[in-house]
Amino acid sequence: MIIPKVIFKYSRIYDEIWRAGFLKKNSREYYPSERKILNYIKKIEKVWRGYERKILTELSNVTHLKWKVRSIYCYVVGRCKPISEPLTLPLYEKHPDFFVDMLTHELIHNLFIQEGNLKKTKKAWNYFQRKYKKESPRTIIHILLQAIHTHIYLKFFNERRLKRNITRDQQFRDYHRAWQIVQKEGYGTIIEEFVRRIR
Repeated sequence: MIIPKVIFKYSRIYDEIWRAGFLKKNSREYYPSERKILNYIKKIEKVWRGYERKILTELSNVTHLKWKVRSIYCYVVGRCKPISEPLTLPLYEKHPDFFVDMLTHELIHNLFIQEGNLKKTKKAWNYFQRKYKKESPRTIIHILLQAIHTHIYLKFFNERRLKRNITRDQQFRDYHRAWQIVQKEGYGTIIEEFVRRIR
């Protein structure tokens, strides 16, 4: 089984694009310096390495999906909305452990799009789209993602940390709705419905 290694990267050019966009909208707010970002990467890498192999192995085991690459690049910038491709995360200076949670979230997205996995899961995704047809596309994707993430939280962390994520996501309508569905239907049931329909 391939278990990839997350390689944390800083790109000055990429960071400058995020910096310019952020400061254009938030001219009076603080944007971390290059030095601060590089120091943060050193700190967060140590934290992540303690969980990396067991989280990535469990993601593969619980979804029945395989990782196809040996390394995944994660760009760290001062401020941004986290994205899965190219995998990009900002600094979470007050709560470094939240970086691990957000990285896990984006890696679940990343697992879904590994080579061959979209084809393998087409039937399952069609089922979810039919079952939750009244929900937004973003909510539908995040129902499964947050069910899987709940499994990770409860296996390796704790319910308090899970609740912190749920509370934070209340400000995002689609994410909040997905959490409501996961809590109502049960994360195990949702994962089981997905796994039963993949090839």
